[in-house]
Amino acid sequence: MKESYNLEFKEEISRTFLKTVSAYANYNDGEILFGIDDDGQLLGMKNLATEESLRIENMINDSLVPVPNFEISVEAIGDRKVIRLAVKKGKDTPYYCKGKAYKRADTATIEVDRFELRRLAMEGINLNDEDRKASSQELSFAVLERWLQEAAGIEKINLDILKTLNLYNKDGYYNLAGELLADHNEIGFSGIDIVKFGKDISQIQFRKTITNRSLLTQFDMAIELFEQYYIFEEIDGYNRTKKERIPKEAFRESLANAIVHRLWDINSFIQIAMYEDQIEINSPGGLPAGVSKEEYLYGNISVLRNPIIAGVFDRLNIIEKFGTGIARINEEYLHSMTKPLFDVSENRIRIVLPVIKIDKLDLPEDEGIVYGVLKEAGELTRKAIDLKTGFDKTKTIRVLNKLTTRQLITKEGSGRSVTYKLK
Repeated sequence: MKESYNLEFKEEISRTFLKTVSAYANYNDGEILFGIDDDGQLLGMKNLATEESLRIENMINDSLVPVPNFEISVEAIGDRKVIRLAVKKGKDTPYYCKGKAYKRADTATIEVDRFELRRLAMEGINLNDEDRKASSQELSFAVLERWLQEAAGIEKINLDILKTLNLYNKDGYYNLAGELLADHNEIGFSGIDIVKFGKDISQIQFRKTITNRSLLTQFDMAIELFEQYYIFEEIDGYNRTKKERIPKEAFRESLANAIVHRLWDINSFIQIAMYEDQIEINSPGGLPAGVSKEEYLYGNISVLRNPIIAGVFDRLNIIEKFGTGIARINEEYLHSMTKPLFDVSENRIRIVLPVIKIDKLDLPEDEGIVYGVLKEAGELTRKAIDLKTGFDKTKTIRVLNKLTTRQLITKEGSGRSVTYKLK
């Protein structure tokens, strides 16, 4: 047993655990186990566990404002007793411990900065950053109107439609989401910075910064630049066929998700770096609170950081709100030996889309997918292959056996430590 994002061990009771209570209440459910050291070694409680449980409860009630929802239980593990403190994510954020609010960073607990504190305060009053009053109330929506005409058959945009889209607040003002989707805005950091490199980063062939324009205009312009560099026509006799070096739908999905899920209070652009062999898309802000990297990559879930903008993009058929973005990007690379890369950190999400490469081996579809996954990753367990391909256990084992019989892959180790790699 090891410490994790939502599990902490404490050998004994000291005031340091209160910071972690604040972190769990602010961001995600979590547990603290007392009577276990940092290495996961079971020590048990030195004093009477029931009395120590009461002491923990009093410490939380005296030190946390507001007091979060928590449960304390005493559990026996062998001949030792431990105390389990379970803390629930609260709605009345921020939860302060001695005047400071905290969050988890992997297995550590750290104080939130002023930007995070502001976000917690807005969440506590059920207000998203995009709900804030726009800096300008003189806005036009010709671009949005054209999109609505095509996607929803709406002939003319009006205030009622803007209210329905939640771009015009019930208190009588345009919000930040409305300003971002208006034809022009003064939010200088809300744009996209695109760079096209040559053979290396010292060769900049093209650079364009798109800002102060509707998110929909930015989206369209980025797609146009993508098509210019990564889509070409192949002539075969009298026929012309469009070919994609990088799947357009994968780029479109990555770009839309970067726009919809970015943080708007960070003074930073969405950055798109175009290389000969790949595209990198960097979006400001990490994962939404309470979502782990594993859930983001494999959980098929979606926590909307900007629900108003996401709602408009959904109505315009640009995205789906059901968390299928990563799966749809991966699907575009099913038959490619190169695969997308998803890099998640505290302050950004980075998606790398490589140029498609089709292996010359003439393999059935399922075998080609597994072969491609192993070629990209090098060495994987069967369970990891399940996650990357979406196959169930039985199917993965059947395909691995066929590839082994073909002498294309090798099996190493035994029991749960078995891994597979290309021969």
